[in-house]
Amino acid sequence: MLAGTAVYVNAGTQLARLDSLKGILSPGLLGSFVLLGVFPLLARKVIQAIQSRQVYARWKHAKPARFDRNLVVIGAGAGGLVSAYIAAAVKAKVTLVEVHKMGGDCLNYGCVPSKALIKSATLAHQMRHADHYGLNSVSGNENAGHSLFSFKKVMQRVHDVIAAIEPHDSVERYTNLGVEVLQGYAKIINPWTVEIALNGGGTQRLTTRNIIIATGARPFVPPLPGLEDVGYVTSDTLWDEFAKLDTIPKRLVVLGGGPIGCELAQAFARLGSQVTQVEMGPRIMAREDEDVSTLATAALRADGVQVLTSHKALRCEKAGEVKTLVVEHAGKEIRLEFDALLCAVGRVARLTGYGLEDLGIDTQRTVPTNEYLQTLYPNIFAAGDVAGPYQLTHVASHQAWYAAVNALFGDFKRFKVDYSVIPWATFIAPEVARVGLNEQEAKEKKIAFEVTRYGIDDLDRAIADSEAHGFVKVLTVPGKDTILGVTIVGAHAGDLLAEYVLAMKHGLGLNKILGTIHTYPTMSEANKFVAGEWKRAHQPTKLLEWVAKYHAWKRG
Repeated sequence: MLAGTAVYVNAGTQLARLDSLKGILSPGLLGSFVLLGVFPLLARKVIQAIQSRQVYARWKHAKPARFDRNLVVIGAGAGGLVSAYIAAAVKAKVTLVEVHKMGGDCLNYGCVPSKALIKSATLAHQMRHADHYGLNSVSGNENAGHSLFSFKKVMQRVHDVIAAIEPHDSVERYTNLGVEVLQGYAKIINPWTVEIALNGGGTQRLTTRNIIIATGARPFVPPLPGLEDVGYVTSDTLWDEFAKLDTIPKRLVVLGGGPIGCELAQAFARLGSQVTQVEMGPRIMAREDEDVSTLATAALRADGVQVLTSHKALRCEKAGEVKTLVVEHAGKEIRLEFDALLCAVGRVARLTGYGLEDLGIDTQRTVPTNEYLQTLYPNIFAAGDVAGPYQLTHVASHQAWYAAVNALFGDFKRFKVDYSVIPWATFIAPEVARVGLNEQEAKEKKIAFEVTRYGIDDLDRAIADSEAHGFVKVLTVPGKDTILGVTIVGAHAGDLLAEYVLAMKHGLGLNKILGTIHTYPTMSEANKFVAGEWKRAHQPTKLLEWVAKYHAWKRG
């Protein structure tokens, strides 16, 4: 504070001494202005150095004179893989540590297997409803999906898909890219030392200038009495557990009404399970607008899912071979018998066992980071689900760029992570995809907006494909075509969203989308048509009245 005052006083003094225009170029005055510009930067550096010194005080004797690595990355999911890839690409010496499977949750338990299952379920659904396409249905029984296929083969296909994609994330690929891959359990000993308990036995210690924590997340298992007695699967374990079954579970209870629960509930219902979905809140997909939740609920129920909202799970019971989930609704207990129970009530960051507690890093929910993805220690970064705030594969990859670049080049330039345009999708049928604000978020944040909506039921390609349901909803700044957010419900919504992600990222409005040629007939025309709806709502009525008079005059 005193130093800053002195700099400003000095500049004022130099200005006061001016007695002619020639004095503007005096060394004293020029030096004062240079000092005014440089001082904030110097002050920031000094403050950072003081704060860093305080943070590292307890480790002052642990910092090595030389380092084995420029970067050690813990976790080989999306965040860890991209971080290691970037480091190797810029010729840094990097080690990637993974205790289990390369590719992390997305490849082995999440995005890849679930989408493979959804594809099989979609085809089974289309076969049962072939009459919608002018063909003979394979089965006239709506609930006879299990007779159309071998469940064992479906689950084998899921694992085949994983195996086909595995080489993209393999040890061999990353080794060839210049990354040292160690398979074992990593523990941070101090801010510059990582100890790896190798899977094959033995330990290895590495010193490193920087560390990136990318340990991901795991399914949250609710503390329900009796849950362990009846047995359950999660989105992580069901792929191996269900692969052991000869037939699909006849009665499946899904706990949770979020994206994972909805995707799996619909998929298994389409494959022939009698699915009951239990959600404690008043509606499923609560982060979306109410009209989206309503449409999603209708779609799941149309596929045979019994959607129970405002139902609180109380306990599980087992009597002989009979398994029951007891739920509460409107003050009454309801008993739901099942053959398999899937817990899909959310995911929590993997934080324990990596030495974070010993370093004083908070492990209550996620690893706290600043806008540069630095933790309490400026040389330790976090990326992906372990850092939040979004548990999405593409966000983990996005964060990984910032974490890796800031770790390796932060001495020259640091970059604040940008969350302004984050897309996501839920792959039920119809798909739900969103970027930016929706209505409920805009209202919560008291952001003014206009809504423009186009019904996909009016789209030629959707009608031709028997997919004429859903909508595109765009939020814009009142009176302007600036896009605040987009929600799409319909076939291929996740793909259609990309145009809006690009537009928002680069500041393009609805007028630009309207002026872009879209191939006919495609689903992407919906994006142009919603822009047309906005344009019609903002017509220059007074000008058009004069134009009408002009044309009347031209007719004589």
